[in-house]
Amino acid sequence: MGQFLYKAVNRTGEHIAGQVEAADRKSAVSVLAERGQFVIELAQKAKAIQQIKADVQFPSISAGRFGVRRIGSKDILAFTSQLSTALRAGLPLLSAVEIIRDQQHKAAMRRLLDEIAESVRSGQSLSEAMRGYGNIFKQLYISMIRVGETGGILEKTTEQLASLLARDEKIKTSMKNASAYPIFVLSIGLVSVGIVITWILPTILTTIGGGVAMLPWPTRMLMAISDFLIASFTTVQGWFFIVLIAAGFVYLFKWLRTNGRVQWDSFKLKIPVVGSVARAIAVGRFARTLGALTKGGVTILESLDVVRDTLGNELLGREIDKVSEKVKAGAPLAEPLGESGMFPPLLIQITSVGEQTGKLDELLLNAADTFDEEADAAITRFIAIFPALLILLLALIIGFIIAATLLPIVMMELSAASI
Repeated sequence: MGQFLYKAVNRTGEHIAGQVEAADRKSAVSVLAERGQFVIELAQKAKAIQQIKADVQFPSISAGRFGVRRIGSKDILAFTSQLSTALRAGLPLLSAVEIIRDQQHKAAMRRLLDEIAESVRSGQSLSEAMRGYGNIFKQLYISMIRVGETGGILEKTTEQLASLLARDEKIKTSMKNASAYPIFVLSIGLVSVGIVITWILPTILTTIGGGVAMLPWPTRMLMAISDFLIASFTTVQGWFFIVLIAAGFVYLFKWLRTNGRVQWDSFKLKIPVVGSVARAIAVGRFARTLGALTKGGVTILESLDVVRDTLGNELLGREIDKVSEKVKAGAPLAEPLGESGMFPPLLIQITSVGEQTGKLDELLLNAADTFDEEADAAITRFIAIFPALLILLLALIIGFIIAATLLPIVMMELSAASI
């Protein structure tokens, strides 16, 4: 006798899932039919669990500080994908979480899933258990899990979540890959420039006769920079100035994350190429997330509250807040979206048609593919331009140093030749 996991429909049309003991698949179907349950999916439990275990095998991850590394977005993506696989295979939620937990190589993930499993075992829903880890599971994640639990479609919502997370991870990976090499080259170049300015250049310029006033302005500027850098690392006042600069950067970063975030995000949207990338990504997230939430049964107002935090831009998020207020007052969604002037006409038209036909979720999800293609095209343009800009910047810096160093020598030779 073996254990079989099944999904079935009873005589009242209700979808149910569970497990049944039978000699083989045919016998399992017969047993369920006698109970008035008509099989939709059927899988042997041992094979289903074996497949899930194979799917959740992660490469061993070396330990970091305190013996563990922090939980990252890739860990949550992997967990979500495997949870979706387990639920589609018919495993109960608690068993699925425990199986995935047992296959983790990262201690932090094992502890997280162990605590979530314990909360579910004690009677909490999965969304309630995840709510206590807001720094790991974002509002969108928890809201979609709650929608899946309420509607009995948790396997579908976890699949949609995995798709959303995979999309975001792809974008982040593309941006990192595009900037890694140019930033590395620029960093090495700047370090080299610092060495040239502080050690090599002063030695060369001391061999040149004449006063400082006789030197060309690029050379005088370079000498001033050289003197400033040397003084910064060799005097008490210099170190004090460095500490002030570091404190200023710390304050600036905090300001950009709090009170200055709107101004910074507004500025990013105005930067050529970068602004088009940020806007295209935000519009794609808006369409896909709003479509997924409304399809799951979440109201427009609740969906907008979730969506505003997924756009990655506080300025656009505040525009969504204004849109939400107008929708709450009775306006259709497309109208305030158009009035904001921050979203493309295609999105507004699709939203309007979706509201009129009652197919807003379907049309938004279909349109999300189009917006994602536009985002991919914008990212491709950025990947093509960004490395070239960094290399050009480095070339300009090095060219200036060469010019400032050679100009006095050329001037001396010309003066000697005229004599």
